[in-house]
Amino acid sequence: MSNFAAFFGALGSSFIYGYNLSVVNAPASFIKAFYNKTWIERYGEPIAAETVTLLWSITVSIFAIGGLLGALSVSSIIRVLGRKGTLLLNNGFAVIAALLLALGETAKSFEMLIVGRFIIGVDSGIALSVLPMYLGEITPKHIRGSIGQFNSILICLGVFTGQVLGLPELLGQVSRWNHLFSFLAVPAVLQLCVLPFLPESPRYLLMERRDEAGAERAFQRFLGKKDVSQELEEVHAEARAQDNVQRASVLQLLKNPAVHWQLITIMITMACYQLCGLNAIWYYTNGILLEAGFAKNIIPYITLSTGAIETLAAIASGLVIERIGRKPLLIFGFSAMAVFFSLLTVFLNFQDSVSWMPYLSYICILAVIASFCSGPGGIPFILTGELFEQSYRPAAFMIAGTVNWLSNFAVGLLFPFIQKLQSFAFLVFVVVCILGSIYLYFVLPETKNQTFMDISQSFAKINKISAPAQEMELVLSMKPDVNGKAQDVTNMDSSS
Repeated sequence: MSNFAAFFGALGSSFIYGYNLSVVNAPASFIKAFYNKTWIERYGEPIAAETVTLLWSITVSIFAIGGLLGALSVSSIIRVLGRKGTLLLNNGFAVIAALLLALGETAKSFEMLIVGRFIIGVDSGIALSVLPMYLGEITPKHIRGSIGQFNSILICLGVFTGQVLGLPELLGQVSRWNHLFSFLAVPAVLQLCVLPFLPESPRYLLMERRDEAGAERAFQRFLGKKDVSQELEEVHAEARAQDNVQRASVLQLLKNPAVHWQLITIMITMACYQLCGLNAIWYYTNGILLEAGFAKNIIPYITLSTGAIETLAAIASGLVIERIGRKPLLIFGFSAMAVFFSLLTVFLNFQDSVSWMPYLSYICILAVIASFCSGPGGIPFILTGELFEQSYRPAAFMIAGTVNWLSNFAVGLLFPFIQKLQSFAFLVFVVVCILGSIYLYFVLPETKNQTFMDISQSFAKINKISAPAQEMELVLSMKPDVNGKAQDVTNMDSSS
C-alpha cells in the first residue's frame, strides 16, 4: 500500500513539477509568435522585441514566484486540511492552471498563460513540501528512504515526459502546442480519483488529531498487517518526548536551540540542491551538440538522453538508498558533480582545437546529471522530513521550500553574469559542490533505519542539548507481548 500511495501521490505532485520544468522549452517560439499575433490584433502594430522578451521572461520566471508562495502557504493549509487533504486541494490548482494555459490561445489572452504559469508554480511549491512530508509519515523506518525517492523519480519522469511530448512529431507543433499544457490535467485528475481512497498520515491523525483508532487503521492499511502496536507506541513516545506536541510556528522553530543544526543543515542542503549547477547544464547542452556536428533538427532527440539518464539514476538511487544511506549518496553526488564539472571545464576549453572533444563534453554533461539524481536530486526532501519531529515538520518544510525557491530565483538572476565567465562558469559550481560535501561530511548524521527520535538525539550533542534519554529508553524497552501489545520490560517505577 505504501508503494501505491507513493506512486499516485507523486504522480499528481512531483510529476507535474518536473513536467513544468521542461514543457516550456519546445513551444517557446510558438508562444512568442502567439504573443506577437495577439499584440497586433489588440494594438494594430507588431510587438517590440524588448516587450516580447519581457513577456516571455515573466512567463518563465513567474513559475518560481508561484512556487515560493506555495511553499509559504503550506503550513497554514495543512493545519486545516491535513496532508492528504492538502494534496487533494492542490490538484484543483493544477486543473485550473491547465485550463488557463490550454485556452489562452483560443481566448487570445497571453495574460491567461502568465496567470496559469503562476498557479502551476503555486501547485509545485505546495507539492514539494506536502508530498515528502506525507511519504515520510506513512512508511516504516526501514523503507522510508526508498519510498521518499518516489518524489525524485517522478520529478525526473515528468521532465522526460515534457521532452518527449514536445517533439515535433507529437505536440511540439504550432497547431498543437497548447495541448502540451492540457496534459497537466491528466495526472491531477488521476490523483483526484485515487487519493480519496488512501488513508491520511497516521502520525498526523494520532499526534495532531488525537484519533488513535484512525491512526491504527491507517497504519494497518499502509503496512499490510493487523498488529501495529509497535508503530503506535513509537509515535506515542515521540509525542511524550516533545515539549510541545502542538504544531510549532516558524518563529518557534527558529528560536529553539534543540533544532538549530537540523535547520542549518536543511537550509544548506536545499541551497546546494539549486546552486550546484544543474540548471546551467541545460544552457550549454545544445551548443555542445552543435559543436559536435549534430544537425540542429535532431538535437531534440539526442537531448532525450538527458531526461532518460535523470530517471534511471533516480530509480537506481531509490533501490540502493536503504543499503548505502542518505549521507554517502549525498556526498558522492555532490563530489562527483564537482569532478565532472572540472573535467567539463577542461574539455570545453579544448573543444575548438580537438574534433572529438565535444563528445567528451556531452558525456560529462550526462555524468553530471546522473550524479545529481543519484543523491542531491531527491534526498534533501527526504531529510527535511526526517530531521524534525512532528510538531516542527510543517514549519521546517516551509523554511526549506522558501530556501529552495529563493535559490532557484537566485540562479536565474545570477546566471547571466556567471555566463560571462564562459567555459570557466562551471568552476563556480565546483566550489558550491565541494563546500556542500564538506559540510555534510562533518555535520550530517546517517538517518537510514532510524526513528525520528533517534535522529533528534543524534543532533543533541552538536546542539548542546541533553537528549530525551528517558523517552529513548522507553522506546527501546518496549517489545510486544504474547498478545501483540506493547509491554514495558524495564522497571519504570525507579524512573518516575
